[in-house]
Amino acid sequence: MMKFFQIFVFLAMASSCAFASDPSPLQDFCVAVDNPNSAVFVNGMFCKDPKLATADDFSFTKFRYPRNTTNPLGSKVTTAFVDQFPGLNTLGIAMARLDFAPYGLNPPHIHPRGTEMLAVVEGTLLVGFVTSNQLNNTLFSKVLTKGDVFVFPQGLIHFQLNIGQTNALAFAFLSSQNPGLITIANSVFGSKPPINVDVLTKAFQVDSKLINYLQAQNWFDNH
Repeated sequence: MMKFFQIFVFLAMASSCAFASDPSPLQDFCVAVDNPNSAVFVNGMFCKDPKLATADDFSFTKFRYPRNTTNPLGSKVTTAFVDQFPGLNTLGIAMARLDFAPYGLNPPHIHPRGTEMLAVVEGTLLVGFVTSNQLNNTLFSKVLTKGDVFVFPQGLIHFQLNIGQTNALAFAFLSSQNPGLITIANSVFGSKPPINVDVLTKAFQVDSKLINYLQAQNWFDNH
């Protein structure tokens, strides 16, 4: 019985580590700062002394105006992650504003550390995500209009495409202060140094000329 209990406790501890997300805060807030000399160390980050915090630490104003979408993708993403919004530190949330030109695309990408919930404010978006190999890479896709909401599970490839003839606007809410971002095409074909051509020709089952062409492109980052 004691051995069973010990095994149970070990598995419970292992599970808590395996499924943990952002750690719970140990105080009301922890505004991140770059200078450790004027900070205290809490939850693995240097934080501003709470007595020195101001309302500006908890305010973000870069969502006020439309962003320039004149680029190869026809979209621009403005992030309010902890790097841009230090007041989010230890709070386990983040946001982003997504501006789309007509037929603009936020290309397939993943957030390795956060689930995303998207709310459409203006326009019509085709959105979707692809499940893992274990679920046969199934595509879940839907057309969203103003007021609609869609959720993208953590770590799965997803995208948003404006299928309307007018600009579109959406806001994303993420379950981590630093959800991370990996844009699939940029990472696979735009890595530095480049991935060996033989790897990609076999992975995508195409000839080396196409891989060389794709690796020679200037992959635009819309963030």
